[in-house]
Amino acid sequence: MSGQAAAPTPKQYTHREILEVMAGLMLALLTSMLSTSVVGTALPTIVGELGGQDQYSWVASATILTMTVSTPLWGKLSDLFGRKRLFLVALGVFVTASLAAGLSQNMGQLIAGRALQGVGAGGLSALAQVILGDIVSPRERGRYSGYIGAVFGVSTVAGPLLGGFLVDAEWLGWRWCFYVGVPLAVIAAFVIQKVLKVPHVKRDTRVDVWGATAITAGATALMLLLTLGGTEFAWHSPWTYALAAISLLSLALAVPAERAASDPILPPRLFRNRTFVLTSVASLFVGVAMFGAMIYMPQYLQVVQGMSPTDSGLMTLPMVVTLFLSSVVSGKIVTRTGRWKIFPVIGLLLVAVGLLLLSRLHVDSGPVLIGFDLAVLGTGLGLSMQMLILAAQNGAEIRDLASTTSGVSFFRSLGGAVGVAGFGAILTNRLNAEMPASGDRPALGSPDAIQALPEPVKHAVLEAFTRGLETVFLVGVPITLLGFVAVIFLKELPLRGGAAPQPAGLSLSEDDLVLAGLLLELVAQRVEHAGDRPSALLTAVARMAPPDGRTERERARAVARDVLRPTSRALIARRAAARDRPPLVTGRRS
Repeated sequence: MSGQAAAPTPKQYTHREILEVMAGLMLALLTSMLSTSVVGTALPTIVGELGGQDQYSWVASATILTMTVSTPLWGKLSDLFGRKRLFLVALGVFVTASLAAGLSQNMGQLIAGRALQGVGAGGLSALAQVILGDIVSPRERGRYSGYIGAVFGVSTVAGPLLGGFLVDAEWLGWRWCFYVGVPLAVIAAFVIQKVLKVPHVKRDTRVDVWGATAITAGATALMLLLTLGGTEFAWHSPWTYALAAISLLSLALAVPAERAASDPILPPRLFRNRTFVLTSVASLFVGVAMFGAMIYMPQYLQVVQGMSPTDSGLMTLPMVVTLFLSSVVSGKIVTRTGRWKIFPVIGLLLVAVGLLLLSRLHVDSGPVLIGFDLAVLGTGLGLSMQMLILAAQNGAEIRDLASTTSGVSFFRSLGGAVGVAGFGAILTNRLNAEMPASGDRPALGSPDAIQALPEPVKHAVLEAFTRGLETVFLVGVPITLLGFVAVIFLKELPLRGGAAPQPAGLSLSEDDLVLAGLLLELVAQRVEHAGDRPSALLTAVARMAPPDGRTERERARAVARDVLRPTSRALIARRAAARDRPPLVTGRRS
């Protein structure tokens, strides 16, 4: 046996108790998600005031990068210190970072604050999914995952609108895009402290320092290469080759580091799990599409279409509404039917179609066409994101639930980080190629400054942005189709926690089945070892057999042998089959 302590019997939560916990989780998630969606609308103005277009992707990707590399660590640390404690720590980190970002006076300070925000956001997103996995069975999880998807939709709706309002309001300004999350985080911490009653199971867990270092170094080097390549240094330069070598070497070193670690961040056995590998690949490509659209669509709306930040926020409503509806409806259907694969298959196909439609937008595209294209993209994202995590959790062993959830979230965030950086490099290079010669090149400031340029120059700038964003969205199409192929090869495993329809008012969990089986085994043993003294248990069991001339004791023993014990074994075997592992596990190493 490993040094891991035996886990206590999991608490069975009522629907009301789950909703109370979900209220705290969703409020915290709303806080962290708003930080991305709020800033997305304000970024053109922020970058125009503090820096330039060439630094646009860094402000966005700094958060996604740190969220990516910290996500697996949060899951592992929660095994060591407890889910609730780490969730509150993540909220504290997020509040501190939000204040720092709002007080920043230059691009360096802003990027540092955004990077720290990503650390907190990574903890909130990963631990919310882990806690949900702790308290809800996979069969029921589709229902509650839909609520989390709905929170994403609400934050995507409220974020652009709120960000646009804050930027347009002269008495507030863009700094309140960071401050606005602070009171929400404080309220979330209070709710979590009061209602979240997840027991802390003490585990013999160690932080995988070497694995974390290798993974972080590899992801950081890759991000630097994609962000700075072609702008700060040429693609064919020593810097490019050095960063590429560091990234490849670090990721290669992560493999032996994870194999040697006693408690790795991403256990190597996860990569022998087909479901984990395919959902991680699909999530990687979903992240590319999702974050790319969220970060660069406001540039099209504000720079090319000339919309105000508030109007550009309103323009994203079709995407948010369809994301909200598709996420909630698909979650309820999964809970009712137990079938989930069809949703990410259709969803990723719609994401690819949505990106293709967005790539065809031009300077004179109307609001109806833009809204329709965003609605297609939103429907696809709503059908895909939560279902991929549900599928990964359902295919994982219980001991790997935290690592699996954090791992899939890690790859989705990694896809977002690579997508934002890569798309930013594509846009910057296309702008440099499409803009007038250096002597006549205008300075690219805020959207208002671009709209105020003289007409011939303004037209050239808008056409350059249009062609650049067309390339950005077009590149996302084949990337998303790779995720679609990965989902096609997923095996639709039955959702654990489901069973044949139960009589009204009766709902048996997996642990209820085990308990029933053990009780039947205990009754059988008591009957077999009953003495000659009268026994109410012996009499009750004997009545289960027809009177046929045998003594009460003989009939009771026959019932124990032929009915109780086979039923006990069948119940325990049924639970084991649902868990996809043998009914009795002894001496198994973690």
